[in-house]
Amino acid sequence: MMLRSHLGSWATLLVCSGLLVALLELAGLPAGFLLGPLLAGILVRNLPTKMDASEALKPGLHIPVLGVNLAQAVVGLLIARTITPEIIHTVLSRWPLFLGFTLSTLLFSGLLGWWFTRLRLVPGTTAIWGLLPGGAGAVVLMAGEYGADARIVAFMQYLRVLVVTVLAALIAGGSAIPSSPVSLSGDGLASIATPGFAQTAVMIAVAITAGRLSRIANGTMLVAMLVGALLHDTGWMQITLPAWLLAASFTALGWSIGLRFTPEVLSSARRVLPATVLCIVVLIAACGLLGWLLARLLGTDALTAYLASSPGGADSVAVIAASSPVNAPLVMAFQTARLFAVIAIGPAMSRFIAARLVSQTPPSTPTD
Repeated sequence: MMLRSHLGSWATLLVCSGLLVALLELAGLPAGFLLGPLLAGILVRNLPTKMDASEALKPGLHIPVLGVNLAQAVVGLLIARTITPEIIHTVLSRWPLFLGFTLSTLLFSGLLGWWFTRLRLVPGTTAIWGLLPGGAGAVVLMAGEYGADARIVAFMQYLRVLVVTVLAALIAGGSAIPSSPVSLSGDGLASIATPGFAQTAVMIAVAITAGRLSRIANGTMLVAMLVGALLHDTGWMQITLPAWLLAASFTALGWSIGLRFTPEVLSSARRVLPATVLCIVVLIAACGLLGWLLARLLGTDALTAYLASSPGGADSVAVIAASSPVNAPLVMAFQTARLFAVIAIGPAMSRFIAARLVSQTPPSTPTD
């Protein structure tokens, strides 16, 4: 009975994902193989069963960590083969700009979290942790120590990734420059018999191992992107990514995000949903203003600047950047800098703000 339930859950998820991917592809939106499974994951995760109307259709719906790491490594290599020495020179020559924009995003998220906490729009110090643009796993674990509801923090983090992903795809799909299916213009099926595919497989294994040992958020993708770009540009490696591998990787990433919106998380966050959405919208709008300024300073197109300044998640933005007519390496340079900044100083900044707010006023208790 349990096996049948598991198979039914996966079959429903696959069918819904396929239908949504087809609709998104027909609509001309980029990253359909990411957005379709993402939306399908949310839908199927919360479908009621016939056995118990209060339960959700969730048995077996879980993407293993290894599967997510594999997908992140593939996305990292997809970006790696677009990185050129010219892009690297641009980043190094303008490092103050990269540092300034990265710290601005982090500082604004902290100030916004402090402001929303003072207004008590969400309970305790929840907004401080929920608005931190990255490192969701570590953020959720630390949030409860400072008067925050970890379930609502998780919801804010996952909702931020969802909103940023969908909005970025819509903006990319509606841009004046026609989008192209770069993300799935992979190598043919015969490429699996080439030395390049063998080299790519080894690089994926190395990236997964190094990423997990580093314990850095999105470490697998960062290792694949940075090391892969170095080996590819120096001629030591040919990155070969078949289209079927790209599609499977994008699908796994979409499911890993969508399936996190469990009925329990949605139920806990329902009472603060308006304030949560407001927090995220203001954060995205502020990053959009930074993107506008970035486009003026760098002389790049608006879509590239918007994706570069988007507040995560880095892997989702990477897929959309690779699926759109933008400067993907430049986008990922900013995303990578933001991710490192969040990991290095984000938790300390949030603890600093939360500790002072807690010492000044007791956390508010939400009422049902």
